[in-house]
Amino acid sequence: MSGDARAATTLAAASGTGDTTSGPGTAQRPARRGGEALHFALRNVKFLLGALVIIAFLVVAVVGPRFTDVAPYDYVGPGSAPPSSEYWLGTTTFGQDVYTQVVLGIGSTFAVGLLGGGLATVIGMLVGFTAGYRGGWIDEILSMLTNVFLTIPVLAVIVIFAAYLEIRGIVVEAALIGLFNWTWIARAIRAQTFTLRAREYVDLARLSGVGTWRIITREIAPNMSSYLVLVLILSFGGAILNGAFLEFLGLGPTDAVTLGSILNQAVQWSALQLGAWWWFVPPGAAITAIVGALYFMNVGLDEVFNPKLRAT
Repeated sequence: MSGDARAATTLAAASGTGDTTSGPGTAQRPARRGGEALHFALRNVKFLLGALVIIAFLVVAVVGPRFTDVAPYDYVGPGSAPPSSEYWLGTTTFGQDVYTQVVLGIGSTFAVGLLGGGLATVIGMLVGFTAGYRGGWIDEILSMLTNVFLTIPVLAVIVIFAAYLEIRGIVVEAALIGLFNWTWIARAIRAQTFTLRAREYVDLARLSGVGTWRIITREIAPNMSSYLVLVLILSFGGAILNGAFLEFLGLGPTDAVTLGSILNQAVQWSALQLGAWWWFVPPGAAITAIVGALYFMNVGLDEVFNPKLRAT
């Protein structure tokens, strides 16, 4: 994954791999870097553009449903009606309001991305930090487990699991995505943890009797905060794409409307052949815009966290 390799480079620059300074000032470096990163982030066009698009979609997801009083699958008017003042995004072949489906679908899609991407990030962090810091037989076992999961064709396995579930909710879909998409995160964090655990301030904390997880959360993780942010954004976008893929195949949530499920129904009922572009263009454009905005945010933050990439 190109984003993973680019983020790893960013971490090396942001955490100062060659800096072995220890002492009281060490704990303050992440906070100072955080203020510096915010300063440059607010001046990075790519990050601001992506963030504004994501915020706009979040506003639509929260406020949009207030402008409709019908359920997504209610029959509200004539079938295949084009966008108008009465039906803002037109209607489906069965007279369902596309606007209602899209604004509710945006919220569901964000939920799948946050839950699935968040779960993958948490699992990857737990495995990566543990393997990288503890080393030895623990590292060997966790690395073997990671390599086993890496050989699994993720999308195929997720499709099989989803196909055998009669009832699928947003949480179930997100769990399936998160449980099979953490391996690249674990490997990247493990590699960086190997480097950071050799720092003098980590050795000092270890000699002082500080516990393993306290060292990881207080000494190592803060120095990887920039990388972890990039990882979460990448996981978020990946979970949205995986979720849209499942939903497009008709294996999405059975109790909620999502952008992918709207596309599935549009294809099922020949919206393209019938010329009902308003049925499939809005959800497709929304997925593209959300994932594209996350990519812009990732590239922008990459430039923010890595001084070598900042525009002068």
